[in-house]
Amino acid sequence: MISAVEFQSVGKSFGETVALDNISFSVKPGETIALLGPSGCGKTTILRLIAGFERPDSGTITIGGKSMAGLKPYERNVGLLFQHYALFPHMTVEQNIGYGLRHRGHAAREIPARVAEMLDLVRLTGFGHRRPNELSGGQQQRVALARALATHPSLLLLDEPLSALDAKLRHELRTELKDVLAAVGSTAIVVTHDQEEAMSLGERIFVMSRGEIMQSGKPDDVYWRPKSRFVADFMGRTNWIRGSVVATDGSVSTFRSEFGWEFPVAASRDGAAMKDVCVRPESVEISSGTGRAGAIGMAGRVEDVVTLGAFRHVSVELSSGDRIISACANRPDISFEAGQEITISMPPQACVLFA
Repeated sequence: MISAVEFQSVGKSFGETVALDNISFSVKPGETIALLGPSGCGKTTILRLIAGFERPDSGTITIGGKSMAGLKPYERNVGLLFQHYALFPHMTVEQNIGYGLRHRGHAAREIPARVAEMLDLVRLTGFGHRRPNELSGGQQQRVALARALATHPSLLLLDEPLSALDAKLRHELRTELKDVLAAVGSTAIVVTHDQEEAMSLGERIFVMSRGEIMQSGKPDDVYWRPKSRFVADFMGRTNWIRGSVVATDGSVSTFRSEFGWEFPVAASRDGAAMKDVCVRPESVEISSGTGRAGAIGMAGRVEDVVTLGAFRHVSVELSSGDRIISACANRPDISFEAGQEITISMPPQACVLFA
């Protein structure tokens, strides 16, 4: 199968700053991937190279098996969706959506039908005669998406598409955007620094740092099985327990924390070289009893409780002296208070070893 997009050993620098350091990856036709990382990691540079706004210093870029070397931006069948929409304020919604069609020489009689199709796709039928300043932020973003899709691009590039919206609207439009991408079947590359956005939109995530792809894979694999400390920390809050592996029996190792807490973890090839355990707060369960059967259990005392929307983050000092945070559902029938005696438990498979 020919890849929709492929980078082979691509490098790009701006002066002394290395934006991309010899990276290689491919995207399957119809797939949506998310490029995730902090500012300056190189993710937007990837989009600019694909779109033709920049040229690579080394390596090759192909779209649909065709080399992009020497092709100008307008010669590439690529749709663009920017953070700030870039709508023409003097044009109506219909004129904005049809702009790319007119620019590419589509027959004038065909444009209204295609524009109407796009308005229906993004649920803005009846808004065609309005101007951008008469629309909400979410509606403007839908118009920008419709314009990007109107020309039937083989590839859609989305650069921080929802970051200018408030949290509630971002959540709503994530679902809508995912539905639209599925409906049209376009290959899409989403650039974002938002972990939730990447995990909800991307079939695969590429976590980047300093011009390199640190890890790629399905969202759950990257989140629950990070391959580096950077990925573990960047993907979300995590507990780090310092210590060492003291014994290994087949597929299970025994880890002892600095304070003497011993518990089983999945064995690693590096064995005794492992010095830390990473466990997500969501994997740490709190109970007033003995904990869940088959899980690692330890008595402790609640130090602090912070409510964050649907979750409570409960800080616990264990009887071993270790400290750990649990993220549990914020339910009206369950509460925890500072000083409360509890038991924490976590499944061994949730514990990831690091050197």
